[in-house]
Amino acid sequence: MGVVYVNPQSRWEQERKEGKNKRMKSIIGAAERVFSRKGFEKTTMQDIADEENIGIATVFRYFPKKDNLIVAVAVNILERYLSIFQSIASINGTGLEKIEKLFNHFISHVEPENLECSQLLEAFESYASTSLEELGNYQDYIEVRKKIADTTSIIVEEGMQDGSIQSDKSIKDAFAVINAFGLFSRKLSLFERIPFLNDDLAPGAQLAIIKKIFMDYIRAR
Repeated sequence: MGVVYVNPQSRWEQERKEGKNKRMKSIIGAAERVFSRKGFEKTTMQDIADEENIGIATVFRYFPKKDNLIVAVAVNILERYLSIFQSIASINGTGLEKIEKLFNHFISHVEPENLECSQLLEAFESYASTSLEELGNYQDYIEVRKKIADTTSIIVEEGMQDGSIQSDKSIKDAFAVINAFGLFSRKLSLFERIPFLNDDLAPGAQLAIIKKIFMDYIRAR
C-alpha cells in the first residue's frame, strides 16, 4: 500500500476555514441572544463583542455592518425552521398528516421555549420592511424562505396525490392557508407575554381553533 501524502498547507487551510466558520457561528449566536434582550435598534456591536467576550474589531472583521449581522441571525433562525420542515416532509404519512405537523410546529411558536426565536423573526421582517437602505445580504434570507416554500409545496402536492387533500383546491390555495397560519402564529407570539383578560383566549387556544378550521378546509371529503 502506497503512502498517502497530505499537503500540510491544505490541512492548515482547512483547519483555518473551520475555525473561521466556528467563530462566525459563535458570533451569530451571541448576537441572537443580545438582539432578543435589547432589540435590533438598541444593540451595539460592542454589546455583541462583550457577549462573545472578544474584541469589537473581530466582530467587524466578520460582519462589517450591524445589518449584516441582523440578517445572519434571521437566516440562522430560518435555517432551523427549514430543517424542521424537511424532517416533516421526509416522514411516512399522508400529505394531510404532514400539514397537521406543520400546523403543530407553528403552534409551538407561542410556547415559552420558542418565543424568543419567533419574536425575533417577526421583529426582523418588520425591521427589513422599514429599513431605509437595502440590507446587503438579505438575499440569503430570501433563499432560505424559498426552500421552505418549496418543501411546503412538495408536502401539499403529495397530499393531493394521495387523496388526503381536496383535489379541487390548487396548490396555491393550500399553500396560502399554511402560510397564513404560520404568519398568524408569529404575530400571536408577540402577545404571549402580555397578560390576557379572563375572557380572552390564550394564543395557543386561538391557534388550535384556527388549525381545525384550516384542516377542514383542505381535507378531502
